[in-house]
Amino acid sequence: MGGYLILIFLLKLITAYSANVQLVGGHSRCAGRVEVLHRGQWGTVCGVGWDMADAAVVCRELDCGEPVDALGDAHFGPGSGPIWLSFVMCTGSESTLKNCGSAGWGKRDCDHSEEVGVICSEVRLVGGSRCSGRLEILDDQSWVSVCDAAFDQQDAEVVCRELDCGAPVQVLGEDAFGKGDAQMWTQEIQCRGNESQIHLCSTSLSHQHNCSHDSDVGLVCADGVNVRLVNGSSRCAGRVEVLHRGQWGTVCDDFWDMTEAAVVCRELDCGEPVDALGDAHFGPGSGFIWMSRVMCTGSETTLKNCGGSLGGSPGCGPSGNAGVICSGVRLVGGSRCSGRLEILDDQSWVSVCDAAFDQQDAEVVCRELDCGAPVQVLGEDAFGKGDAPMWTREIQCRGNESQIHLCSTSLSYENNCSHDSNVELVCADVMNVRLVNGSSRCAGRVEVLHRGQWGTVCGVGWDMADAAVVCRELDCGEPVDALGDAHFGPGSGQIWMSLVMCTGSESTLKNCGSLSGSCDHSKDAGVICSDHKHPRLSDGSHLCSGRLEVIHGDTWYTVCDAAFDQQDAEVVCRELDCGAPVQVLGEDAFGKGDAQMWTQEIQCRGNESHTYFCPTSPSHQHNCTSDNNVGLICSVCHFSVAQKKSVNVRLVGGPSRCAGRVEVLHRGQWGTVCGVGWDMADAAVVCRELDCGEPVDALGDAHFGPGSGPIWMNLVMCTGSESTLKNCGSAGWGKSICDHTNDAGVICSGVRLVGGSRCSGRLEILDGQSWVSVCDAAFDQQDAEVVCRELDCGAPVQVLGEDAFGKGDAQMWTQEIQCRGNESQIHLCSKSLSYENNCSHDNNVELVCADVVNVRLVDGNSRCAGRVEVLHRDSSLAVHDGLVRLSGERQCEGELEVSIHQVWRRVLLDSWSLTESSVVCRQLGCGSVLNFSGSSSSSPEHSHECVTGFQCSGSEAHLGNCSSPQTLNCSSTQQLSITCLGENNNIWADSSVVSDQ
Repeated sequence: MGGYLILIFLLKLITAYSANVQLVGGHSRCAGRVEVLHRGQWGTVCGVGWDMADAAVVCRELDCGEPVDALGDAHFGPGSGPIWLSFVMCTGSESTLKNCGSAGWGKRDCDHSEEVGVICSEVRLVGGSRCSGRLEILDDQSWVSVCDAAFDQQDAEVVCRELDCGAPVQVLGEDAFGKGDAQMWTQEIQCRGNESQIHLCSTSLSHQHNCSHDSDVGLVCADGVNVRLVNGSSRCAGRVEVLHRGQWGTVCDDFWDMTEAAVVCRELDCGEPVDALGDAHFGPGSGFIWMSRVMCTGSETTLKNCGGSLGGSPGCGPSGNAGVICSGVRLVGGSRCSGRLEILDDQSWVSVCDAAFDQQDAEVVCRELDCGAPVQVLGEDAFGKGDAPMWTREIQCRGNESQIHLCSTSLSYENNCSHDSNVELVCADVMNVRLVNGSSRCAGRVEVLHRGQWGTVCGVGWDMADAAVVCRELDCGEPVDALGDAHFGPGSGQIWMSLVMCTGSESTLKNCGSLSGSCDHSKDAGVICSDHKHPRLSDGSHLCSGRLEVIHGDTWYTVCDAAFDQQDAEVVCRELDCGAPVQVLGEDAFGKGDAQMWTQEIQCRGNESHTYFCPTSPSHQHNCTSDNNVGLICSVCHFSVAQKKSVNVRLVGGPSRCAGRVEVLHRGQWGTVCGVGWDMADAAVVCRELDCGEPVDALGDAHFGPGSGPIWMNLVMCTGSESTLKNCGSAGWGKSICDHTNDAGVICSGVRLVGGSRCSGRLEILDGQSWVSVCDAAFDQQDAEVVCRELDCGAPVQVLGEDAFGKGDAQMWTQEIQCRGNESQIHLCSKSLSYENNCSHDNNVELVCADVVNVRLVDGNSRCAGRVEVLHRDSSLAVHDGLVRLSGERQCEGELEVSIHQVWRRVLLDSWSLTESSVVCRQLGCGSVLNFSGSSSSSPEHSHECVTGFQCSGSEAHLGNCSSPQTLNCSSTQQLSITCLGENNNIWADSSVVSDQ
């Protein structure tokens, strides 16, 4: 059979999951070579950049527990066929591997000898924490509980080791973590205690134990630390080392920055990061270099969950080991820069007595936390008493130290302190970023505060995602432009950050990833935010007419009519998204207002996108008063802010507004996007931004024709959660590495199921700009085939018209869909006006599609013969009626059998025709029928179970759409054999369903 089966089940058990990944060639379904399904074909993944964050997504998608190892170099043997993905970049939070960033589908730079593999844990602790809970083990497709009588200390050693949780602390058997609802395992584990994974232990049938959920094994592991800091002044400073495969190794310092340092400090409970260091600052390590090119988002709970490469990178030896200094001080109960003071004393956080703390000590604490100067030292329990022990030492800082642990301390004999005397501290909470040399605080050269010193940011790779973080941090609205090449003049001093890589969601620029790189101040980065110097038109009849006012600093000014001309008006109307200027008025046409008169004269050329880009000069010759205020009327009449919502992306050259070449609007001009690295995560952002449903395909090579003008974005890197494409990372605006023959394109679905799951719900179709409901009288089985196929949801299970998913408020469509059933998208179907149907929301089409699952054939002489085994996340689902197969020497020929009531039954030659044969060949992806004939049964074990009576029209996608068969007891009549022309080549034809009614 082919590579897919349809799993049919009751509506209540329908899930939204389509398995797009499988592990092949390992000891179980949870270990092996990674393969992904794309365009109906399984392909492999290139090992370049493959790491534990990527492995975590695969293990989660397959419901296989935690990742144990991320492997390359075709560890599980080389695959065949296409290499679909390379340079995979998961954050670790994605629900499916296909949502991770990559170089693009089929864009590879390796061969099958470099394919990746994954080993997942197949064991988990439930109901407690990561390292404590009720033990469950993956037994084939199902998670099962383990009986406490069949589990001992050696078994516990292996489980805790496999989960990277150190040594076992306690084995419990008293329902300590709840009973759970998993079945009880019938096996007894017999580990020696030195195995690396539980599946390597021997097992035997557990005959003597009569176990119930009251006897579930509960386990508490030590929660061992997977990272440590070595050779520093304390456990919170030193060379970074990680534990992997039971052995400590170092981390390469390439790509190492404050984001990664933050994860290490959090994991070690060491407060905030003070510095991220390289060049073996704390001395070179020895042994393995376990991680290189580490890329954390900053939200990971452990460094091992960050992206990166396992093993060292070329040119990274012991002299390139990464290091971290954590603060070892924190303020609790308030904000980041105010609260009750606690200091890390070896392994424990302790409170500080107010009698042993003065202004100089406060200077150091606030400086260490990047919180500016101290505002107030309190001792009145303003932030709560806390439960940390009281420190027995007195801090004696001079006030110029960079960290509190560098201050002298002495035993505090004279002070008898309790929690009523906790030190509580308020620091100034200064900003860590500023914009310099612009005309307002929301535009200028980017500078960051680090180690108490302001420095600049290198503009190489600087993009709108980075600018978005700066604008948000400064409360300056949305980013308007991300600039390089020292647009606001070169800075001086340190260049603190280079090759910044923000996702756009960070709360502060210092939390973004960055790399080391050679850069000088001629490349300093700049930002213009939306709250910067946007002009406004006041006291007009709508938003695009009125008295002109501009902002400078924090003050609004009116503009003198003598210092304003037609070119200036062009730019103002363009910036306000108000079309072209209609009239420039003087003489106080819109009232005098109470703003001051601006002393500058605007000198625009007329082609600028924002007035900020226009030069200004002092207005010496004009003696202006408020009687000379400029008034302006633009051509577009916006009466509300909602009407002015601008679109920053569009799809051009396709059959609808939801398919075409991707173009983005920047600086008032539309431009294209380079298709290098373009993938489904990027396409998802575009489809969401345009309200076009789910992404169907991410295309390159100017699929919709080459564009013209600027190529605005290159090497786009979306996480998939961005609200607009402009917030995704990229190589920088206008930094093109390709030409228009590589322009990116997107096809969005334009169809969705609402009110249920991804694969079940009320049907809505995008008609122009609006989503509309569909009348059940104008929708049939062939239409359902196309919708389910377009949504990657397999075959239709049931078409409903009984308001099962709610009525909704979308308008009712006036068209009737007329699909043949083999179209790839609903918009390719014919339509006609639906005159005869009087429909209301009581007649909405509601649709349940099947859940596509993985399948394999085991113990046969090839991958196309053997025992059928189905992979599915939900172990409570069984294989139901509806499978079909050809049992022969080749994939596309043999005796036809169908599964009814979970029993394989022969199909008899009686009443069978060429029409039914063509449907079978089509559904198996085997092309057209060559011939069919009768033959003596080769399956004597099924000789008493037969089926006959299929009647097809020939247009059906599978036998499930033909009239229902009859089951009967067989005699020695001939069984049907079919020979089809071709190999399996169609994902949808593989999805085989037969009904038994």
